[in-house]
Amino acid sequence: MKKYSLISLLALASLSAQAEGYQVNTFSPKQEGMGHVGVAMKLGAESNIFNPAAVAFSNKTLELSAGVSAISALGSCTYEGKKYETDNGVSTPFNVSAAFRIYDNLYAGLSLYTPYGSSINWGENWPGAILNQSVDLKVFTVQPTVSWRVLPNLSVGAGLMIGWGSVDLNKGLVTPESFDRFLPIAGMLSGTQMPSTIGNVVPASVNLTGDTQLALGFNVGVMYDINTRWTVGVSYRSKMNMKVKKGIARVSYAANDKISQELLGGSLDLLNSTNFAAEMPCPYVLTFGVSYKPIDKLILAFDAQLNGWSAYKQLDIEFDNLAEYDQHLTKKYKDAWTFHLGGQYSLTERLDLRAGVMLDLSLVNREYYNPETPGMTKIEPSVGLSFRPMPQLSIDFAFMYVFGTGADGVVGSYDNLLAKKANPALDQLAQARPELAPVVAGLKMPETGEFKADYMTRALIPAIGVSYSF
Repeated sequence: MKKYSLISLLALASLSAQAEGYQVNTFSPKQEGMGHVGVAMKLGAESNIFNPAAVAFSNKTLELSAGVSAISALGSCTYEGKKYETDNGVSTPFNVSAAFRIYDNLYAGLSLYTPYGSSINWGENWPGAILNQSVDLKVFTVQPTVSWRVLPNLSVGAGLMIGWGSVDLNKGLVTPESFDRFLPIAGMLSGTQMPSTIGNVVPASVNLTGDTQLALGFNVGVMYDINTRWTVGVSYRSKMNMKVKKGIARVSYAANDKISQELLGGSLDLLNSTNFAAEMPCPYVLTFGVSYKPIDKLILAFDAQLNGWSAYKQLDIEFDNLAEYDQHLTKKYKDAWTFHLGGQYSLTERLDLRAGVMLDLSLVNREYYNPETPGMTKIEPSVGLSFRPMPQLSIDFAFMYVFGTGADGVVGSYDNLLAKKANPALDQLAQARPELAPVVAGLKMPETGEFKADYMTRALIPAIGVSYSF
């Protein structure tokens, strides 16, 4: 009976973690406090990330900054009238930046930051486990930067992005419902008595882990002071392809249930002895920004950020020496905009106050939905402040609230691979024993399934940072 359950690992579809979810916008506690705006602002060392051209407008010899955010997210799913919630840990994206003067109009810098990441845990046996149980995705980038002020009011800058990351994902391979329907088929084909149900327990799951190879990209920008009040800027971070070359798969079975392993293990255990290769994009980000100082103490800024997710059309997975397991999974993401609006007011020489909002538009194709991080448009208001106990030192605080607008009636599709193996065997049985044809017809299963549900997400993101310059 083991041969009737060959599973071709749709699990790796979950490597795609919904895009507006795994793109991280926490590059600076200062800027997080004002809607994470900053392409047309002169941020010192932190401009390495936002717009490399802005670094050359510094008047400091050396600038250092570091910050960390704590993302506490909650996802919920309503399925058949019942609500399920995630049990997530706290994610901690960080940034460290430095910039120093070479000449009055020439600066160099270095940054380490986390541009992409995702962490979610739905649990092992929730109804959508066939789509995703949990995922932990991390991407890190080191970026050396050069910035040159060509004219007193015009600068250009460029940085080399060197990225790497890791993925740790868990996913159900067979639904309890399809396994329950398979049990009498297995009993009929083997001539043995099978239990009537496995209950609401996922009979088999897979854990997928892998480290990516180094990926290269670039970050370039231009900044122009129109006058003493208005500044405009443009930055472009290129796409990077993150490739897992030697990922590891580990299959597990429902606890205290020997039947699932007996029926499924003969095929699934093959995955424990091979490696997989997969690739996913970190998309390009093109941002246009403008800042305005109506008075000396107040600066207002707006950024329009285009995220090039349309490059993610398909996810290809290949297994060493197991070509029958290879997958080519349709994604068809679309390019999506993120809009940032914020303001900073210098209340005193030692205290700056900030507020802002970010609108993150969804890029998810509703026909290929997967709940790694529930994909939907998000509205993200924020507040922040900086306190300077001494002129060279700034301590920064920020808080952002993420409000998902909801994704109702979206459908996640999956292949019922037990059906694809059991139905041909039932057809052969019906041909060999025509008297069983009516019984066989009632046992046959649909070859595809759908998980239709409503999703919601919320997140709290406090952040703290420190910067020093002289």
